Amino acid sequence: MDPLHEDDLAEPGILDPSMHARRPRLPEAAVLCFFPEVVAGLVKAGARRLTRLSSEREAVVWEIQVDGRPLAVVHPGIGAPLAAMTLEELVAMGVRRVVAVGGAGVLVPDLVMGHAVVVGSALRDEGTSAHYLRPGRIVDADPHGVAVLRQTLDAAGLPHVTGRTWTTDAVYRETPARTARRREEGCVTVDMEASAFIAVARHRGIRLAQVLLAADSLAGPEWDARGWTTAREARAGLTSVAARAALAMPNPS
Repeated sequence: MDPLHEDDLAEPGILDPSMHARRPRLPEAAVLCFFPEVVAGLVKAGARRLTRLSSEREAVVWEIQVDGRPLAVVHPGIGAPLAAMTLEELVAMGVRRVVAVGGAGVLVPDLVMGHAVVVGSALRDEGTSAHYLRPGRIVDADPHGVAVLRQTLDAAGLPHVTGRTWTTDAVYRETPARTARRREEGCVTVDMEASAFIAVARHRGIRLAQVLLAADSLAGPEWDARGWTTAREARAGLTSVAARAALAMPNPS
């Protein structure tokens, strides 16, 4: 049988995120933060509870103030399907500008722990993006979002590169041969959500950028965690930059 290359991408789903439009209106700018301790710290510091998302994990959307401007913050959930569902619901409730911030595995040896990687493009090795975009191997990030994110990182004095990430659903199938092939295709990191985020954002017509914190390394012959669990300060700092970038982005035309 032929691969599943459906041609109904413009047709609304039977379950459409517009069902959430009557829930509380959210700020136009949002951060999707994959660092649970950073979200917990914002809550402890006085973040305001806005609403709870519909997924079974019961994610809460919080509001913080950055220079007097409101910003929504939520942990999007791990993996492309759940993260895409989170983004869909946020868009239905009024979010128009998003920066995602999280960690990623490193595929090249010259990315040191704590280095920021702006997602310039993603290799679509997950299943979710095919429900939003026509079949393709690579998807490019929104150049406007990338530019603002890079400018914000520059202003904060944080070293960063812009590169391609390999988005995959299967953590335990990152084989040496496949990893080598992805490196040959220009991938510098591996993650589980980026290509789906780009696809959803393009389909819904919103601004989105993503920054990844260089974490565990797949660049050598053995897996190397590189002290990932101790990088609290780096994760909090990068989230702060993501918040400023989300607020600085122009609304989509």
